[in-house]
Amino acid sequence: MLQDRRRLPRRFINRVAKFQSGIGSLPRDCIVTDLSDSGARLYSELEIPERFTLSLSGDGVDVRHECRVVWRLGGELGVEFTGRRSRERTG
Repeated sequence: MLQDRRRLPRRFINRVAKFQSGIGSLPRDCIVTDLSDSGARLYSELEIPERFTLSLSGDGVDVRHECRVVWRLGGELGVEFTGRRSRERTG
């Protein structure tokens, strides 16, 4: 039986988010399939760079995380949040 080696529990979600690779680049859509305080699992048909900003909106708040890719399998990837996080109220 496989053992879950994650440090923090993940919450399963199915939400559209945006990734952006740098200043001046256009935000692109991806899907967040699970999320924890330290990282997330994403799916995208587009190539996602090794480092990027992930924006996830919901409940009137936009949360942005700086991310680093830790694994890839086709269009699915796991990312680690690398420290910088911001929250903004929307609407």
